[in-house]
Amino acid sequence: MGSEQDIVAETVRVEGSRILATLIRTVGDVQLAEDAVQEATLAALGAWPVTGVPPQPRAWLTVTARRKAIDIIRRERARPDKEQDGLRMIELARSDLPPDDVVHDDLLRLIFTCCHPALSPPTRVALALRTLCGLSPAQIAGVLLTTEVATTKRLTRARQKIAAAHIPYRVPAADELAGRLPAVCGVIHSLYTAGHAPVDGDDAYDVDACAEAIRLAELLHGLLPDQTMPAAVLALLLLTEARRPARLDDHGDVVTLDQQDRTQWDVTASDRGIELLNESLRRSRGQADAYQIQAAIAAEHARAASYESTDWTEILRLYDLLVSIAPSDAAGLGRVVAATEAADPATGLALLAELPPSPRWHAVRAELLAREGRYAEAAGALAEALDGPSTQPERQHRERRRETFLQLAGPPSGES
Repeated sequence: MGSEQDIVAETVRVEGSRILATLIRTVGDVQLAEDAVQEATLAALGAWPVTGVPPQPRAWLTVTARRKAIDIIRRERARPDKEQDGLRMIELARSDLPPDDVVHDDLLRLIFTCCHPALSPPTRVALALRTLCGLSPAQIAGVLLTTEVATTKRLTRARQKIAAAHIPYRVPAADELAGRLPAVCGVIHSLYTAGHAPVDGDDAYDVDACAEAIRLAELLHGLLPDQTMPAAVLALLLLTEARRPARLDDHGDVVTLDQQDRTQWDVTASDRGIELLNESLRRSRGQADAYQIQAAIAAEHARAASYESTDWTEILRLYDLLVSIAPSDAAGLGRVVAATEAADPATGLALLAELPPSPRWHAVRAELLAREGRYAEAAGALAEALDGPSTQPERQHRERRRETFLQLAGPPSGES
């Protein structure tokens, strides 16, 4: 039974957002669609261990979710809008499945719906993380630094507002795009970040989430080929993804950037990323946004033949610019590393002191302290880092580094 349940979980994890997006287009109601997909998932958990896994799990879940939506509409027939319910039930009763290009377009519609200007920025992110990434309210609360109760209320209010305001489930007209494009790009970037650098879990990254984000970025760039921001987001994702094959060794252990085998990097992805970045910069006429700057940093790494030959002075300049226009903890930590390489560990430590502590903050501090030969302090900093959440590969890497620093520090003074 365990294997069938695992297949249900994996199918929902990989295909759930597509199934949900298509169902939302059909019924025009986010909550109803979510309830139907959840009921279809429960049905699969009950049926598949008995009947076996169907040849096309996504198709099975999609059809079942449609039937569950019909059941929900029938249960709620007391509502006055019976004509609309009838139209939705006719559409749901269709036996054919939408082709892949329609499914992808449904996902893009869902992103634009989540990013409607009537919703507050945190609500847009929460709704997108729930519907696109399938994150639980508890997980979203961790991302937004709030409580699970507050997140659940925010999601409920968002769904109610979409329904009450009759927010259309569609890609907006050209004159509406400008107001939503930054948020849409932010959602796609957040989806990639959630896969590329998860906060915790057993895996160092989520390949499917990263691939989905890149696919959505491709769709957005194809929809708006003359806009600079979608091109920059796609460039950033491709340049970052190009390095993924070298991030783990054959045993699944973390390989830091300075130790990575650059022959494993995806040159095709890097080249296309640089081409998209250059195109985006030409169109923006020197007025770079945060995605262009981040892509430019990634491009500097892609161009360098080795870690030692990297132009850290240029990367530091780019991080200084990034922090000035879009400050964040991640940008600040990147600036610390660049300053250390361009100058010295003391400069990096001084900049680090200006940032709020976090597990990664402590991990960076440990490496800088070790650079100065302060191994006992470095081991202590990694102990702080290990107190917080991290992925299993990251935790193992930090534990190994801590053991190394303890050995280099030797016994405490006064002990033989």
